[in-house]
Amino acid sequence: MKYFLTTMMIGLLITSNVAAQTPALTIPDFTFFRSDNTPFTNKNISSGNKIFFIFFDTECEHCQHAIQYINQHQEEFAKAAVYLVSVDLKEKVTVFMSKHGNNLTGKKNITVLQDSKNQFILKFSPRKYPSMFLYSPQKKLLLYDDDEKSLDKFLVKIKT
Repeated sequence: MKYFLTTMMIGLLITSNVAAQTPALTIPDFTFFRSDNTPFTNKNISSGNKIFFIFFDTECEHCQHAIQYINQHQEEFAKAAVYLVSVDLKEKVTVFMSKHGNNLTGKKNITVLQDSKNQFILKFSPRKYPSMFLYSPQKKLLLYDDDEKSLDKFLVKIKT
């Protein structure tokens, strides 16, 4: 019984710690990969614009809705550097993007990245999929949300 209670207490502490996880307040150092397998680091981020990261999973229905929204509003998102990051294999991301983000492919402000080193979760501290982070040109967090229905709030911030 004592072992059970101890295990349960540890589990509660870990769970409450994860739930209270704070998103990265500034853009951390990272190395992701472009579709041609070349590295992309925080030093490659476009300067002068707001920076929008969306961490997504190709199997996530909420992520599909989020990318479809961005796809439909791509002209409004053109005012920000947009980085779409996934841990999924390149082939799955390619299929996902052709199905849900076909207007985004080839846009100069859109970069699709693979997190093959599993750094995003550790460094950005997202809570769930899709996690969306908007940073200022100075790389400071302006807005975080993990509800695809909040994308209108991101557009308002991008426009201002």
